Amino acid sequence: MLIRKPADIRPSEITSETNYVNRRDFIRAGAIAGGSLLAPAAMSAVVPVATGATLPDVAKSAFSTSETPNSFEDISTYNNFYEFGLGKDDPYRNAQDFKPRPWTIEVEGHAEKTGVFEFDDFMKPFDLEERIYRMRCVEAWSMVIPWAGISLADVVKHFQPTSKAQYVAFETLEDREQMPGQRRRSLDWPYREGLTIAEATNPLPILAVGIYGNAIPNQNGAPIRLVVPWKYGFKGIKSIVKIRFMSTRPETSWNMAQAREYGFYANVNPEVAHPRWSQARERRIGASVFASKQNTLMFNGYGEHVAHLYKNLDLRRNF
Repeated sequence: MLIRKPADIRPSEITSETNYVNRRDFIRAGAIAGGSLLAPAAMSAVVPVATGATLPDVAKSAFSTSETPNSFEDISTYNNFYEFGLGKDDPYRNAQDFKPRPWTIEVEGHAEKTGVFEFDDFMKPFDLEERIYRMRCVEAWSMVIPWAGISLADVVKHFQPTSKAQYVAFETLEDREQMPGQRRRSLDWPYREGLTIAEATNPLPILAVGIYGNAIPNQNGAPIRLVVPWKYGFKGIKSIVKIRFMSTRPETSWNMAQAREYGFYANVNPEVAHPRWSQARERRIGASVFASKQNTLMFNGYGEHVAHLYKNLDLRRNF
């Protein structure tokens, strides 16, 4: 997500593909120097995970893609998480001391069940699934990520929204001591996102708590984040502390910051260019620098599951 306001971006700050590959080689070399290049399940020696724990009883999902996932290294060291900095490797470097426990999630608004829930109590009613999803960033790069999480539709139904609930809003933790990026005015903190109630109760979105079967690393949104695979990555709000059922459309961080560039819906649509670049093709992270870009798919390839949600919308105006 190249999601700083245009006035805040200097060309020298945009990560070039060459620099990205060089950084990956540097990180890989450091791991090899330490003994060996670790497999995903053992990567906590290189990239700290939130608890270091292996997640129990993670079921497979029919919604998973058969595409090969990116390496744990790719997923955990190339991130947009502005709460920890603007560079792609800033979250990896700056989130290592972040404390994702203890953690509470507040549920409020138009629902029968509301309150403040300890993380374990929030998770207890739901089953974990592995969902291997494509992730398309608005910056025109992509990954394939093996998430572990819980169905957002199940979460919504559990809290029993009333007929007034037309949207589900989310907020990230605001903690400038732990999240140094929040000391900058790159966004109006805390980070906020939202979905329509129809989107939130679609079978695809999850609240992810793990990657490669281990607890999600701090830099990827520990302890819990949203994953909506047919939308651009900036919809995937991280480190969630609040869920609110609303009757009106919630304000969302990037739409507030630059409405012309970042719409509320943020559906992956190769036919609608970003004002500053095309969205027709994408670069898969981890591929050779000599590899060709691949075509971007409408709804990131998940149209059979979600296209019906937008049948009455103009997808060029409601971007």
